[in-house]
Amino acid sequence: MATITARIKEFNAGLLPDMVQLKYQAMAESPFRFFRGTCHLFYEDLASVKDFPKSPLTWICGDLHLENFGSFKGTNRQVYFDLNDFDESMLAALNWEVLRMLTSIYVAFDTLKLRKKWAEEMAVFFIDVYTEQLKAGKAYYIDPRTADGVVRTFLDNAALRKAKEMVRKNTGGKGSQLLIKINNQTHFKLDKKLRTDLMADLTDWLEKTPLLTNKYLVKDAVFRVAGTGSIGLKRYMLLLQHKKNPAKLLFLDLKQAAKSSLAPFNKAAQPNWASEADRISSAKYHMQNVSPALLSTLVFKGDAYVLQELQPTADRINLAGLSGRIKEIKSVVKDMAVLTASAQLRSSGIQGSAINDELSAFAAQHIEKKALLDYARKYALQVKQDYKSYLSEGG
Repeated sequence: MATITARIKEFNAGLLPDMVQLKYQAMAESPFRFFRGTCHLFYEDLASVKDFPKSPLTWICGDLHLENFGSFKGTNRQVYFDLNDFDESMLAALNWEVLRMLTSIYVAFDTLKLRKKWAEEMAVFFIDVYTEQLKAGKAYYIDPRTADGVVRTFLDNAALRKAKEMVRKNTGGKGSQLLIKINNQTHFKLDKKLRTDLMADLTDWLEKTPLLTNKYLVKDAVFRVAGTGSIGLKRYMLLLQHKKNPAKLLFLDLKQAAKSSLAPFNKAAQPNWASEADRISSAKYHMQNVSPALLSTLVFKGDAYVLQELQPTADRINLAGLSGRIKEIKSVVKDMAVLTASAQLRSSGIQGSAINDELSAFAAQHIEKKALLDYARKYALQVKQDYKSYLSEGG
């Protein structure tokens, strides 16, 4: 069998050669960061498991883990806490989503050097809360009005953050000279022609978007690096300036849509998507309570992209900052379990997904809790070993 590093490099062969090195560096930081960057290994290994517990088909984000929940501003301008990464989303087995989340708990707690007892408690707690929410058959959402505990504080702080902070952090210059700062860590300078072409295409998109028509100018564009698994894809940050009020700015994220890493192992028939970007944006629309602001798709130089507004809100809860505070961690895990079940219920009966009644019945009688926990616990150890092999192989 190929080495871990060989498997990783084969999967990432189509990414931008210079940027994928940043991904490899990020994956070397810790076992959890490695886990986040190797979703393909997880499903490749899972596909070889015989007699894995069967479950109904649902819409899944595909890469569910503790840091794929976060805040964003919806189309109604309200801040929400929800699943927020759908690059790998597909119609797939319900158990796949649960299993990846459970594995992430074991891997993350070990990385943070939290007690093994706590990891076990939180994994059990997650699947218990998830099961009860799915069995109840009613989707729930979390915003500042409905949140409590750590997530309430998180969303309250996110809502207080101002656009001015984002402008100050990400831009330099004034007026007509306003540009996005290049730091060669998250923002990189674009080739002159690529920048010009990108800005021209976004200008065309603005003219076709009723909410923005004749209101904004495209001021700048840079290459953007964010996340872990998606590093190496073509991704851009764009700065828009209001024509009548130059102090009013918008930041857009334009992210290349690639084939889901689940696809080679998922036998479930999929809708006939117009593009991978259409797949991702549709999953967001179906699974989230409210879609992110300005969610759209765009084709640029033959590649499909997902476009949405970047906002001056915090993305993820700092789990390392909660280290040792088990009550607060439990509160967050509870919300994540509720949101996972809610996303599946919200998208039930859509394009091949099991209907609400089937999901509720499955939760009431057929979730094989022990089998899922046993596999997640075992696979977390495999992740740790794979990470060590990756480091030793010079990955």
